[in-house]
Amino acid sequence: MNRRDSILALLALGAAPLASFAQQPGKVWRIGMLETTSMAQNAANLTAFLKGMQDLGYVEGKTFVIDYRSADGRSERFSDLAAELVRGKVDLIVTRGTPATLAARKATTTIPVVTPSTSSPLLFAASLARPGGNVTGLSTINIDLYGKRIQMLREIVPGLARLAHLQNMSTASGSATWKEVEKAARSLGIQPLPLDVRKPEDIGPAFDQAVRQRANGLVVGQDSLMQVQRKLIVELAAKHRLPASYQSRDYVDEGGLISYGVSYPDQYRRAAAYVDKILKGAKPGDLPMEQPTKFDLAINLKTAKALGITIPQSVLVRADEVIQ
Repeated sequence: MNRRDSILALLALGAAPLASFAQQPGKVWRIGMLETTSMAQNAANLTAFLKGMQDLGYVEGKTFVIDYRSADGRSERFSDLAAELVRGKVDLIVTRGTPATLAARKATTTIPVVTPSTSSPLLFAASLARPGGNVTGLSTINIDLYGKRIQMLREIVPGLARLAHLQNMSTASGSATWKEVEKAARSLGIQPLPLDVRKPEDIGPAFDQAVRQRANGLVVGQDSLMQVQRKLIVELAAKHRLPASYQSRDYVDEGGLISYGVSYPDQYRRAAAYVDKILKGAKPGDLPMEQPTKFDLAINLKTAKALGITIPQSVLVRADEVIQ
């Protein structure tokens, strides 16, 4: 069963006798989802969220409905989409990423906001233990993981000397991400090369720039633009024979070489518990923001072979998923 079929199967689940508060007759919760990609591209995460809700006694279409909004990789759309959800009188908003969360908080201070993934929680939380306000959820600590991603890329590319970093530097976390990449690369004797991409048309020229600068490795940021354009990015990395490291396994599924980061489906599954608590009366500002507990290392051996790379056994044994 593919991911889209998994979503349809979950949506088709019939109602069983349930005791949850959410099953009180007549109440159908309206949950807004402010996302960076379409439902099809976000299938694994959406499936995990729906399964999390189901496990807590909710039935999609009977006790809750989802009002889905995608910025399609254009972060500037988040403000208008958040305003749409507020006008639609949703009971709660689930957001992906820091820009979407900031847009939701700007659009409303009364509707609860739950984020399954933000790399910069303190931009809208007073503290992780007690966020205050109307926003809570889970951190991805993505910025902190760049050092490990670069170290692993160096393990499989021993001659790694010039590392390109594809990132939208205009986002809330863009500058902090670059600083972390720069620090991690230089600590390993690797020269970091910034590639600032802010729209789809920037991606091709960025790869041309990497080639001109003789990059022999690439680390890709997790901006909404990159998420939407992941197929193109993977294709260009293959075309230019650039071994690349990514933040989520979606890229490896598309043919990317290696990814290491939090399990986003697990984050979305856990976000359902936040939604449940809030719908039962908890205040989001009183719910501590949690850190990830599950991480995925995925490797695509077919891509490695095409690049002429032999993945060391020391890396393979640590992998959660190896695609042949």
